[in-house]
Amino acid sequence: MSEDIGSCQNRADLMDSWSRAAREYDLHYVTLATAPTAQDRLLGPLVRESTLPIDYCREFDRLEFLRNCPTVPHISRSIMHNAWTIGQDGKSASFDCPPEFAALMHKYRLISGVLFSVNSVDGSRFVVRYDGDRASLTMPEINELSMLSIQAFDVFDRLRRTVGNITVLSARELEVVRWTAQGKTSLEIGQILSLSDHTVNAYMTNAIRKLDCVNRTQLVAKAIRMKIIS
Repeated sequence: MSEDIGSCQNRADLMDSWSRAAREYDLHYVTLATAPTAQDRLLGPLVRESTLPIDYCREFDRLEFLRNCPTVPHISRSIMHNAWTIGQDGKSASFDCPPEFAALMHKYRLISGVLFSVNSVDGSRFVVRYDGDRASLTMPEINELSMLSIQAFDVFDRLRRTVGNITVLSARELEVVRWTAQGKTSLEIGQILSLSDHTVNAYMTNAIRKLDCVNRTQLVAKAIRMKIIS
């Protein structure tokens, strides 16, 4: 698996190899996101890549659970990993888990997991998160997953900094940019993608930042010039 990840030439192949490696530990989902802060309200705009169910992500953001997510305070104060297991009663030995949050996790069988902080060569901070419905991870497993995360993130970081890499935008950001290029408003795009216009604007802002643009018009023009969209 290590060789497969190291040889990936695009982000789609990377996520495929990364997910298969995670499943060796009975962890079904992998998420890579910009490290959230106390000011962030939605998870969607932070996500760079994820195999989590889209319905889970939508419900998570609809309820604005990022503000109540127990891992966010940990990320802000520590670079150490954070592992958790949520019991049937919704309680976790790792952190205080609000009942509504625990119910959502159980609904999608996201019972246990671990989160690691990683840093880009440009100083940007990201988090790698694994989720599944297995028993608690052992310390040797956590150490192995830490090494896996560093290797996979290094590949991701290299790919995202490649000039002309058409996968610089996440799949959702790409959808929003494509619909914008077709003249759709945020409200119309939200109706098409079953998102709020606030979430659409967040994806748009993220895409503008990634492509180093100042507005939607410049974003669309640059995306076409880079052949990210046609």
